[in-house]
Amino acid sequence: MDLAGISGLLTEIGWALLESLPPYREDEALALGEQLRQAGHDPALVAAALTQSRLRGAARGKFGPFADGMLFTATGLEQATRLSVAARHAQRFVSAGIDRVADLGCGIGADSMALATFDREVLAVERDEVTAAVATMNLRHWPEATVRCADATTTDLTGFGGAFVDPARRGETGKRLLDPRLGSPPLSFVLDLAARLPAVGVKTAPGIPHHLVPEGAEAQWISVAGEVVEAGLWFGLLARDGVRRSALVVPGDGEEASPVELSDTDLPTVGAGPVADYLYEPDGAVIRAGLVAQVAAMVGGHLVDPTIAYVTSPTLVRSPLARAYTVEDVFAFQLKTLRSWLRDRGIGRLTIKKRGTAVQPEQLRRQLKVSAAWGDAEATIVLTRVSGRQSVIAVRPITG
Repeated sequence: MDLAGISGLLTEIGWALLESLPPYREDEALALGEQLRQAGHDPALVAAALTQSRLRGAARGKFGPFADGMLFTATGLEQATRLSVAARHAQRFVSAGIDRVADLGCGIGADSMALATFDREVLAVERDEVTAAVATMNLRHWPEATVRCADATTTDLTGFGGAFVDPARRGETGKRLLDPRLGSPPLSFVLDLAARLPAVGVKTAPGIPHHLVPEGAEAQWISVAGEVVEAGLWFGLLARDGVRRSALVVPGDGEEASPVELSDTDLPTVGAGPVADYLYEPDGAVIRAGLVAQVAAMVGGHLVDPTIAYVTSPTLVRSPLARAYTVEDVFAFQLKTLRSWLRDRGIGRLTIKKRGTAVQPEQLRRQLKVSAAWGDAEATIVLTRVSGRQSVIAVRPITG
């Protein structure tokens, strides 16, 4: 969406049109657009309003009911921090006693919204004119927040105690960049900020390799509802003493659970051994942070293989840090053996999970030729290494 489209929606007529639209439905959008144009509305304004209606619907997963009063760009929504995660970012600045924060590369304003909600004075800087206009609208309810269309790398930060940086993390081809040194602005800019300001944080890709975490920084990986959504690097007052790597597991909307955190302080030593009664699949943020040993210690278990992020234990421990399964069988991986195992048990529906094996689940599914004629039972199998041997672990998910 261009600036003209956004500007049209910011008029009294444009905003009224947007607010009058019903919840977006793809199968009704063409007919609704035609109806609005026949009613005398400007076609460009109708297109802009319908686009915003669609984006608002898509944004509810990140912003909940707040999405219904916001504006978006497609790219801005994709890159925006979820409000539940932005609140965790803001809490770091609050805990550090930082009252004035610059949100550099603020995008559509999610982190600025969270900071302002915690009564921080916020300067939201965005160099893209359209995105800055969207951020201005989204921050209209917070007088503590000011939006400036400018280059983050040349913004005067005199008087600010902290900064949060959200770089662009896609290359010219659109491919995601895992190396923060290649972001815009790059990691070198963040390191310079950290040398000048007492509290600096930067959002980065969850695939960042551990060796790229700067000395003295805390790297935290965050998952929401089981999906790893980001990693962050925290410097100065925002980094916790003695913590190099941490994982934060945030429940999804409607889940009756609190966020749970792990860090690499006092890392236990955990070995590998045979598969026991229960198998645990650690949350993705825990795996990314390299904290699987903590989960193993928590459940009183060990790894199924020294190089694989599956934990097994004779004890059932329920935790948001790992998904638990009851182990039903374990055997060496052979196509004929696996097919016979499934057929003998009347398995007509199969879930395939894998880790540490080159087997491709969809290719294996075709080779197994699982058929409803075998029965209507359902099974979950895990393809992995057990003590260095390619194996199948038949499991049953534990719910509740």
